[in-house]
This record gives sequence, structure tokens and C-alpha cells, in this order.
Amino acid sequence: MAQATDVLVVGGGLIGCGLAWRLRRKGSSVILVEASDINAGASGQNAGSLHFQLEHRFLEQDDASIRQAAPIVALSRLAVEDWRGLEAELHADLEVEMNGGLMVAETAEQITLLEKKQAREADFGLKTHLLDGDEARRIAPYLSGSILAAGHLPEEGHASPRAIAPALARAAVAEGADIMTHTRVVSVAKAAGGFRVGVQAPGGPLEVIQASCVVLAAGIGTGRLAEQFNLHLPLFAAPLTLTATERAAPFMPHLIQHVARRLSMKQTHSGNILIGGGWPSRFAQRADGGLNLQARPILDPDALIANLTIAAEVAPTVANLSVIRTWTGATTVTSDQLPLVGPVSRTPGVYVATGGSGFTLGPTFSRLLADLICGDQEAAQALAIVSPDRFGHLNSFMG
Repeated sequence: MAQATDVLVVGGGLIGCGLAWRLRRKGSSVILVEASDINAGASGQNAGSLHFQLEHRFLEQDDASIRQAAPIVALSRLAVEDWRGLEAELHADLEVEMNGGLMVAETAEQITLLEKKQAREADFGLKTHLLDGDEARRIAPYLSGSILAAGHLPEEGHASPRAIAPALARAAVAEGADIMTHTRVVSVAKAAGGFRVGVQAPGGPLEVIQASCVVLAAGIGTGRLAEQFNLHLPLFAAPLTLTATERAAPFMPHLIQHVARRLSMKQTHSGNILIGGGWPSRFAQRADGGLNLQARPILDPDALIANLTIAAEVAPTVANLSVIRTWTGATTVTSDQLPLVGPVSRTPGVYVATGGSGFTLGPTFSRLLADLICGDQEAAQALAIVSPDRFGHLNSFMG
């Protein structure tokens, strides 16, 4: 006999666990299935940045792409408030620090890019302040003399990627959600009032879940899951590299990013400096030549050295710290770099939540999706820029 639920959430990362919690608080029944462990994917492997300014990955494109991406800062404004209240809502220490962020520039050309970015952010209500190099060093004296300017946003910061999704999962279970780990979706069929989804743990029996709607929030596995619903989504796995230094006395209370070079950097509660910013690793290959998305990506030493070099050039104190750990992970991006969050109109009852910015905007995505599933159309307006329907033409031939 099938288990019945209002919502089946596939994926046990930040968004999936947050959505299960929010939906239960609204009275919807929820089953969450996760193919591995809670927080085993990108939600637990990222650097924990709360980067509300437009990211470098948007700025390295042409002006038209920047204009297209700029409205996402309206979601960033909502995320600021969501992160401010999350620890109190969950009664949990998530190591949230919002001491401000600085996006630095080292050349006149980069300053122009900062100014352009600031203007786009202001259009959507995000008040970034442009500082010259001396002003930036008064706030952050550890910055190099090469820094000529910086975009300053007092609300930026960081949180612990190891803490947030597990805390949300605990809260969801406490509210009555059913979480099934090490369980994969193996079959999908349309049924009256929704879907019949077959799920299975290794060596276990096939279980059937009757769900009114299904949310695909499985990170790099979301595209393959969508195929089971006869949908194409323009999702691409991106293998990345992160590094942690030894612990140091507190000296870097801010999130540091670069407007034109790949860099994110911050100091954790325990004193380690986390260094990233979108530097690649490499996927392993299967025997047939395809990418092995199940294996941990392979470290690219050249990318690692380049990332650490930039970090030391921006904040010279970092050059004196030993690296204690470098790791790789994989996130998911879309063809236009914007996330993919919301309902798929072509297949009523299917929702998607993936495609980048899943840590910074994750609490906001889960809150808005819960509102939307429960009938709040204002949430649909807020999510319009990241709607999966902008790629609806990819499924015009899917039947």
C-alpha cells in the first residue's frame, strides 16, 4: 500500500530540509527522501558565504547578462532578513555572522565594474557603499595596499554549512516530517491527484509514495530526476575547490570577495580562513568516457595555487598561514547562471529548487516555495526571476 503525503521532497540539503520544516509548520504532510545522508552534497561542502552583492560569476559576463542577473538582488534583500532570524527560529547555533562584506577592486577598470554593479544593485534596493582603498582598509586593515576600492555591504557575512541543513532536518522531524535517507527515486508515474513515486533503499523493498506534488531539490542529481518526469532542465554540474588554513587569532571579521578575480574568503568561528571563489576541480570519468558525478571531483593543483595566490595578494596575512585541508565538491549551475526555483507549469505538481546560490538564498527559497505550494501567489512574484518556466521551450517536444 502506498504512503500518502501532500508533498514529496527529493533532496536532503539546505533547501530540501528547510522546505520540509516550513511546510510542516503550515500543516502540510511531508516526506523527504535523500539518496545519501542529510547535508552530504553541496549544502555541506560549500564555504558558507552569505554573499548578497552580485557575485563575480555574474559580473564576468557581458552587460546584457549583468542586467538580466541584477534582479536577483531583490531576493538577496529578503535573504538578509531570513538569515537574521534563522537561529532564533530554529533555537540553534548556526555560526551566523553578519559583520559585512567587501568586494574589492585593484585597477581602474575593476573600479568601473564595481560602480556598474553598485548601480544595478541600487535599482533593486540593495544599498552597497563604494569605498576607496583607504576607507576599505580602515574597516579591514588586513587588506593589501593594492586594493584601490571596495563595494561594502554591512549585512554580508557567513554561516556554518555543517550546521544549517542538519538543524533544519531536526526541526522538520520535530514538526512531524518523515525523512528517509539512503533512499533513491526509482520510478515515477502520474496518478489521480498527483504522482506515484517508487523509492528504494539499497537491498530494501520498493516503497511507493503517493504525493500531491513533488519538489526536486537534489543538487547535481536534479537533472536526472527531472528526466523521470519527462522534463529537460538546463542544469550542469560544476566541480569546485575549497581550502582551509590553520587556525589564527581573529583578524578577518568580513566576507571578502573580488569583483574581477575568483575569490571568496572569510574566517570561521574556530579561526580557520576558508578560501574559495569558484575555482574548478575536475570530474572523474566513467569507463565509457562520460563524467562520473558519483565520485568526488579531482583536485586541480594549478587552480588551487591560483586561488591561494589571489588570497595572499588581497590579504597578505593569509600568506603566513599553513593550509591544513583542501577539498572538492560539486554544485549545479544553469545555462544563464541564475537559480532554478519554482513550479514547472508544463507538469503541474512538479517543483524545482537548484542551480546555484543555494546556501545564501536557500532559507529564502525554502520559505517562498512553502508559501507558493500552500497557495500564496505573492511568493510566485518574488520567485519570477528564477522560474523554471523561462526554459519551458526546451520541453516543447517532450509530449
